[in-house]
Formats: sequence, C-alpha cells, structure tokens
Amino acid sequence: MRIIPYGRQCVDASDIREVIKVLKSDWLTQGPKVKEFESELCQYTGSKYAVSVSSGTAALHMSCLAAGIKPGDEVITSPMTFVASANCILYCGGKPIFADIQKDTVNIDPEEIKKKINPNTKALIPVHFAGHPCDLEEIKGIAEKHNLLVIEDASHALGAEYKNLKIGSCKYSDMTVFSFHPVKSITTGEGGAVLTNREDLYEKLLLFRNHGITKDKKNMDHYEGPWYYEMQELGFNYRMTDFQCALGISQLKKLEKFLNRRREIVNIYNKKLAEIDKIILPVEKPYVKSSWHIYYIRLKDSRRRKIIFVKLRKNNVGVQVHYIPIHLQPYYKKNFGYKVGDYPKAEEYYKSTITLPLFPKMIDSEIRCVVNIIKKVGLEHSTSEDVYGY
Repeated sequence: MRIIPYGRQCVDASDIREVIKVLKSDWLTQGPKVKEFESELCQYTGSKYAVSVSSGTAALHMSCLAAGIKPGDEVITSPMTFVASANCILYCGGKPIFADIQKDTVNIDPEEIKKKINPNTKALIPVHFAGHPCDLEEIKGIAEKHNLLVIEDASHALGAEYKNLKIGSCKYSDMTVFSFHPVKSITTGEGGAVLTNREDLYEKLLLFRNHGITKDKKNMDHYEGPWYYEMQELGFNYRMTDFQCALGISQLKKLEKFLNRRREIVNIYNKKLAEIDKIILPVEKPYVKSSWHIYYIRLKDSRRRKIIFVKLRKNNVGVQVHYIPIHLQPYYKKNFGYKVGDYPKAEEYYKSTITLPLFPKMIDSEIRCVVNIIKKVGLEHSTSEDVYGY
C-alpha cells in the first residue's frame, strides 16, 4: 500500500493549462495575472486590497513591517503554530510574547492575551489553528481598548468563516495573511498574500514587496521622467510570479469544491473515530466554519503518542504533529528564557496530538484504511513499552 500523506496539493490539467498560457506569454513576473489574482482574492473574501507575495512567511514579515513593529515593541501570538508566526516579529526587531491556548479549539485564548498586554505591546497575531477561526470579535475588542493592531495569521484558513463572514474580510483586523503552500486550501507552489481594508497599509505593503521602490509619481519626492523610480523604504524582493498567480486564479475557482471535500472527509472521521474512547476529536464552534486545513486527534493517554505515531507510519499512514510549541524551540529558550511549563495548555496539546491525512484528493477507501489502522493500533492494550516509550 502506498503512503497516505497528511496533506498534498490538488493540481489538475486545467491548472496546468493556465500556467502554460503564461509561460508562453510576454509576462512571467509582475504582469497582469498578479493583479487579477489579487482582485479575485478580494472578491472572494470581501476585502478591499490584496498584495500577493512569495510565501506566507513573507506575508507575515511584510505585515509586521507595515504595522511599524520595531526594536522594543512586543507582539502577542500563540505558542501553538509554525515558527513563522513568531519569527516575523523578530525580523522587525520586535519581541514575540506568547499567550496560551484554549483547550478545546487550540486557538489563542483572549483571556490569556489580556494578561500579556503592557505599554510595549503594539500588535496581536491570532492564528486560526487548523483552519478554525479564533474569536475575532473578542480579540478585536481587546485591541481597540489598548490601541493595538490585529494581524490575522490565516495561513490555515482560506475559505473559513467567522460569524458568516469569510476570513480575509478584515472586519475584525487590520491585515489578514494567507499561505498558498501545497498543503494549504489552494496552492501557488510557494506563495502568500496580505489582505487589508486600509489604504495606508496597502501602500506600505506594495513598497515592502518590491525593494521599497515606487514608480508612482504622486508618492515621489520629485519626478525626473518616465524612467524614474525612488526607493523610499528598505524593502525586499517578495514578489510573486505571473505563472504562480495563474495557478492561484485557477485554484481559487475550485476552492469551494476543495473545502466541501475536506468537510466530507472530516464528517466521516468524526463519525467513525467517535467509536474510539481513547481519543479526543477536534471541535468546531457553532459560529464558525472551519476550512479544515488539518484534522488532528488527541490521545487521552499522551504517554502512548510516540508508539502509536510510529505504528501508524509503519502502516503507511503519513501522520504528522502540528506543532512543537514555539517557546520550546532551542532558539527561543536560549534567547528569551522560555522553559517547559510556561504555557501548559499548549504543551499538553502537543504531547497528545497526531495529525491524520486530509486532502481533497483523498478517496473513501483511503479514509477507511486510516480509520481501520487507527482502531488497530489505538485500541490494543497498553504494554509497559508502549507507555514508557515516549
């Protein structure tokens, strides 16, 4: 049996045709497909502006730059996310401050955010873990009370909804970041985007994407002629190519189909895995629609996580763990003094979690196979080796 991966892209012949069209055209980068893709993102999410970039990490970095994060500033985010959600703060010279998670959703806990705010706090980066939106209305209320910016890390959450609004509408935030890595809701290979409703932030994002350079006469100190450009900020080459955007446009047309299939798979998992009393299934709050980027289970006996994980891999189920808490990474422990016990809910979740395969091309026989193997390795009696192998 071939390995069933935890996630993979869904690229078909129509996607390939759209990319080939661009490869045969006069534009390979920063041509008409970039603006078209950005326009389609705005139309889908309801935001006013979108800036496509080379990766989700680049999108996070640019958002922090546009937010004005600088040395001495603190930004609060979740410890239960990929390192890029915090590293983007460091890139600007700021300091990441973590707030522990909610036990049920694995999202950042607004009550914990309140405890971490001080005069140095400048922004919040809530992460929509696994595609389940955070409680944005409450987080926005906290931000307004303390004059903080909100940057949604929606790398997992394209297509998700919060209180009947698409994530990316930016109703409750200043900026929203998406990732288009192959395992995400749609893919452009590598790629990302920042969405906003604020024109001032949009103009800054455009500068930071392209070396800090503008060719717009109205924004220049002076103008010498049609060849003229000005570097007004220390920017980066975070541009996305036209052929990537062509793939993104084609993928975006299929997004709802992808999401529907993900939800079908989740419903099967929920129904079949509910029979196993040794695991805890993920939740979906009634006021959200998750995009189900990943499907994770939690073992009630976390001491068995390693042995079960290894057995699943040996049976060709490509399970994964999302994520190792950022504060436990050596860099963060060494440079910021974080230690085991600082964020107990995140650490408890990490010790017990396993991510199961979930992607639109996953067929029913593969779902049944995953469920049957989980039952086989998960329902057996524990041995001393199982318990203490962790």
